[in-house]
Amino acid sequence: MAAGKKAKNIGKDAKGKVKEATGKMVGNESLETKGRAEQAVADTKQAGQKAKDALKH
Repeated sequence: MAAGKKAKNIGKDAKGKVKEATGKMVGNESLETKGRAEQAVADTKQAGQKAKDALKH
């Protein structure tokens, strides 16, 4: 996986975790849901990159 894309996906995952935790603390379900969605997108992109890498080798 390209290091830049991996770092970007890890950053998005972390950002999603922060949003989810913040949403839980303040009782904002919308923010919590957005955080979970960001994490899912990052996980999906990371899985796609891993699959591409597996096919290259």
